[in-house]
Amino acid sequence: MNRLIRHREIWLAGAIVLLIGLISTRFGAFASPGNLATIFNDTSILMILALGQMVVILTRSIDLSMASNLAFTGMVVAMLNAAYPAIPVPMLMLAAAGVGLLLGTVNGLLVWKLDIPSIVVTLGTLTIYRGATFVISGGAWVNADRMSPAFIGLQRMQFIGVPLLSWFAIAAIAAFFLMLTRTALGRSFYAIGVNPTAAVYAGIDVGRTKFLAFCISGLVAGICGYLWVSRYVIASVEIANGYELNIIAACVIGGVSIAGGIGSVGGAVLGALFLGIISTALPVINVSPFWQMAISGSAIILAVVLNARGERRQGRIILKKAEAA
Repeated sequence: MNRLIRHREIWLAGAIVLLIGLISTRFGAFASPGNLATIFNDTSILMILALGQMVVILTRSIDLSMASNLAFTGMVVAMLNAAYPAIPVPMLMLAAAGVGLLLGTVNGLLVWKLDIPSIVVTLGTLTIYRGATFVISGGAWVNADRMSPAFIGLQRMQFIGVPLLSWFAIAAIAAFFLMLTRTALGRSFYAIGVNPTAAVYAGIDVGRTKFLAFCISGLVAGICGYLWVSRYVIASVEIANGYELNIIAACVIGGVSIAGGIGSVGGAVLGALFLGIISTALPVINVSPFWQMAISGSAIILAVVLNARGERRQGRIILKKAEAA
């Protein structure tokens, strides 16, 4: 499994390098270090969200409500900042994380305790959370003129010449890598996705582990609620509308199997970067919005096909080993 995942990452990294090279033939400055660093920074929120979604997908589930969670938590912290500008930004970030965790907990409990399919649960909460955003705001926007300079400026600060938003993404990548490769919880996510029945016999509480996966995705969405609103300096019901598709696409393109049990941090990050490069570069070289969507959709279909072929190949290898035994 690990060898297959590494190969997918290598192929995806090669595709990204090739894409950058092709775009550079039309726009020479595109491959400059400064521009690539800007693309990484612009894609940071998608990377963080894709990592949270990946944990859920590994357990053979899906969270369609992440973007709605982001919109709700973003509106909550923006309204708090507008009403009480003296509240320190770290406290607002903790509030966003707490609200997002609460919404993720609701998803996890419904999946765990009521045994409702995750796609049904999160499709419902997607609408509920988006509607709740409208209710608490009355349909109004919170614009830049109502946000404090500290609220807007934190992630624009730089450390060693790199914006803090990029450092948030780097920290998330490191945290998820350590969790998935060095902890029992991370191994449990993979075990459930590979074979839930065997995971039960191994002593893993499948329902509780799925619950924790949704808690993590909710926590991530909550943090990104602050990051999104402070970056784009607007909070409204419509922010990140439909963005859950981008999040899932980043995971799928990165080799995360919708069937569960297969995926890596590096793959999810590369999948997000691939989408980020497409969304940044194609308008620059005057590619129409239709072809932008067509290219993204084709990449998703190709990734799903490659994932399915890889999983079938892996199954045949296991069968041959069993026959040999």
